[in-house]
Amino acid sequence: MSISRSLQFLSGSGSGYELQMGRWSRRLAPHFIRFTELPGASQVLDVGCGTGSLSFCLADDPEVCGVHGIDLSPDYIAYAKQKNEDSRLTFQVGDACSLPFPDTSFDHALSMLVLQFVPRSDVALREMRRVTRRGGVIAAATWDSRGGLVAQRIILDTAAVLDPGANDFRARTCTRPLSRPGDLERAWRDAGLEDVVEGMLTIRMEFASFADFWAPAEGCDGPVAEYVRTLEPEMRATLREKVRQAYLDGDGEGARSYAAIAWVVKGKTP
Repeated sequence: MSISRSLQFLSGSGSGYELQMGRWSRRLAPHFIRFTELPGASQVLDVGCGTGSLSFCLADDPEVCGVHGIDLSPDYIAYAKQKNEDSRLTFQVGDACSLPFPDTSFDHALSMLVLQFVPRSDVALREMRRVTRRGGVIAAATWDSRGGLVAQRIILDTAAVLDPGANDFRARTCTRPLSRPGDLERAWRDAGLEDVVEGMLTIRMEFASFADFWAPAEGCDGPVAEYVRTLEPEMRATLREKVRQAYLDGDGEGARSYAAIAWVVKGKTP
């Protein structure tokens, strides 16, 4: 379990990531792929692949020749490899800011829900451009962490009322680079990419119960778990109860559905 200097994201286990974000990624991936409009018969790099949601979704297209997923977490890569039964898919541990590939190794390079956690995201983007052939698509998706993640805001806003320290954590979480309107488009243009298009995608996530909603917060993966782990047991219990009240929202226990918004961008290498 660690937070690398190359990635500001608490990582613990593949199964923990699946509970915290993998199920969201699987819902976003097909919408993101449609946005990129990748031509078929191509080799695609998935930067920050996590447990492989985007890679596996790309491989659903029989015209895709190969997908190479790379992630800084050995646990996430091991999880993806264990799930993989497709010879077109390859997963390896590696740093987005120092991709271990020669120039122009791939037809296209994608990154979903990771660049906002990379402190040197400009370096990661330059690396994506370096390993992509001329005319290839470079695309990314990042959460709208300020107003687009309802489930996360329920927890962070509740914590900020109870704990003065949570205000600073919420501020850092909600203002990450590349997570606000126009951030991705500016980064793509600054990187010298052409035909840049920014957009927005919305999905919904269902939770079977409050226990299902809260479980990732007690885990070892992602920003909310990173904060919750700093709390003493009494404060953690208080936060859990207040969040439970917000989740119930005057209604009975049971399923809930919350929207989530992602910013997306695509451009081509000159």
